Amino acid sequence: MIRPLADRVLVEPKEVETKTASGLYIPDTAKEKPQQGTVLATGPGKTDEPMEVKEGDVVLYGKYAGTEVTVDGKKYLIMKQSDILAIM
Repeated sequence: MIRPLADRVLVEPKEVETKTASGLYIPDTAKEKPQQGTVLATGPGKTDEPMEVKEGDVVLYGKYAGTEVTVDGKKYLIMKQSDILAIM
């Protein structure tokens, strides 16, 4: 598995909805990038900035935050803790 360094966080993005609340299917071209995910791993933090998130936290992050990586066909995001907007 991936082990983030310093103040980095490994996030598994939430699945994108394929249907609206009214039952309409959303085409792939119209789907928005998810902004919510689950923290899978965290780095040790920095000496002047301890880690506030922990494994298992559901977080909200910016639309263009992080770097997308694919491992064994699954997509993950690696981002700095400062890119996380809130813990849900």
